[in-house]
Amino acid sequence: MISSTLRNRRRADATGEPEPKGWLGLAFILPGLLFIVVLFLVPLVMTVWMSFYNWPLLGRTKFIGLSNYAELIGDTQLWHSLGFTLLYTVLVTAAIFLVAFPLALLVDRPLRIAGFFRTIYFMPVVIGFGAASTLWMWLLNPDSGVFAQLLRGAGIIDSAPRPLESFWPALGVVILMVVWKTAGFTMIILLTGLQSISNDVIEAAKIDGASVWSRFRRITLPLMRNSVVLALVLNVTSSMLAFDQFFIITQGGPENSTISAVFSIYLASFSSYRLGYGSAISFALLVVLVAISAIQFVLLRQRPEEG
Repeated sequence: MISSTLRNRRRADATGEPEPKGWLGLAFILPGLLFIVVLFLVPLVMTVWMSFYNWPLLGRTKFIGLSNYAELIGDTQLWHSLGFTLLYTVLVTAAIFLVAFPLALLVDRPLRIAGFFRTIYFMPVVIGFGAASTLWMWLLNPDSGVFAQLLRGAGIIDSAPRPLESFWPALGVVILMVVWKTAGFTMIILLTGLQSISNDVIEAAKIDGASVWSRFRRITLPLMRNSVVLALVLNVTSSMLAFDQFFIITQGGPENSTISAVFSIYLASFSSYRLGYGSAISFALLVVLVAISAIQFVLLRQRPEEG
């Protein structure tokens, strides 16, 4: 078997013809390659091309060069939405890690019901952001929502609070919903990192007298660095692209204070009917995301001892 394989390989090298099995690998990657080209590369090229035009939703297009990008610089609403998106990204990412890390440590214990709790904590992840946002809108309804009825029934309040009418309560509601929905996914990533750590290392540290906190800080965290940074990259990227939760729950209010960067793209493209300007915002946001992801992946490539 091995000798025949070597013989065929020598024959292919002598004749200069590629091995037939080389095309088999291309056949396997072709569906994924077509998926990337059709759903990513083609829309990306189209977006960049449209950004150089005055492209109304209906009507004739007109080439305007870099005018859309020049307009970005003076668009105060866009800068406000970008600043709000960065604030939201920092807060929600920190909140997700504060919930997901303890959950990962909890379900990593050798308990019979650990699998049950993993399933329970992960279940909200399978719900779409649109459905989850609609669900929380119903729960928070001051007239007929579940929270309002429970508070009234317990005699705690006479009238239900309206958190969506102020900035910080509205932002807090969105962050609470996102943490409830996505913390289970981050928990699974961190759990994978925890389970990749050899028990021999932990036992050796225990024998040396290392405390629980010392083992966590000097062994657990450095050895699961890749899992932490991967979870960080995914959470930051998804937070920077947040749209559904603000579009459905806050609708950009109060007073346009919760308009995210992607929400700005929607408003420019489908409220103002300026597809060219919306494409320019999209490409600028892509550049920001690539820069942030590149920084995080540089950290991912570092070894734990490089710090």
